[in-house]
Amino acid sequence: MGGRREILLLAALAFLVAGCAPSAYRYRWDFFVEDIIHPSSLILTGLFLTVFIAVISQTMGVVLGVFGALGKMSKVGPVRAIANLYIWIFRGTPLLVQIMIVFYGLGVTGIYKFPDFVPLGPFGTGAVQAGILALGVNEGAYMAEIVRAGIISVDRGQNDAALALGMSSPQAMRRIILPQALRVILPPAGNQFISLLKATSLVSVIAGGDLLTAAENISSANLHTLELMLVATFWYLVLTTITSVGQHVVERRLGKAGVGMHGAR
Repeated sequence: MGGRREILLLAALAFLVAGCAPSAYRYRWDFFVEDIIHPSSLILTGLFLTVFIAVISQTMGVVLGVFGALGKMSKVGPVRAIANLYIWIFRGTPLLVQIMIVFYGLGVTGIYKFPDFVPLGPFGTGAVQAGILALGVNEGAYMAEIVRAGIISVDRGQNDAALALGMSSPQAMRRIILPQALRVILPPAGNQFISLLKATSLVSVIAGGDLLTAAENISSANLHTLELMLVATFWYLVLTTITSVGQHVVERRLGKAGVGMHGAR
């Protein structure tokens, strides 16, 4: 019985091998090496635009995240409901769908016409702005939970002491609570930014001009998709590595500052 199984397995393997034909695809690794050592202007533009989209979107996300966290913690029912609805929608639906809804649902249908940013030249296209808007709003929903966790981590007595000193609640939040919460907020926020850098590749579905869009445009001309995807992979790794190193340095300095504060007490 065992021998019969082996014969059937060998027959199936032989069938698969017989059906395989040598690939006609000719790898051009010189394309890959050239765009690493001497990147083309299209790759450099896409690289710059990827960083630009990520930084602006993260900035928007942090602002929305702070307001979202405060809204979710608010004692006012309607404000809390709006914050919860915002977080629920944008954390519960795919980012790719959100990008397409923003671009096609707003820009193409004419509900909202994305204006061109004159100072940015080619970086002011509607696709770029739609990508930034979608990524920023999506990032805000995740940052809201991160900021809320940071605020909750601060001892409630800190807020009571600030109020006893005559500070208003907004002043206590800005001067006392948020600075202390930063040590808890920063590590996951850094991870979110790294994820956002990679998520900018989704803007390619609306021809946003990012790094992946640039690689796709070049590969459509020379028909060497694999090599250009590896080029994009390399540059994404460069960006995320630089960000990770920067995050580690900032976290270490914040940790030393926190130890110093505790020691002073």
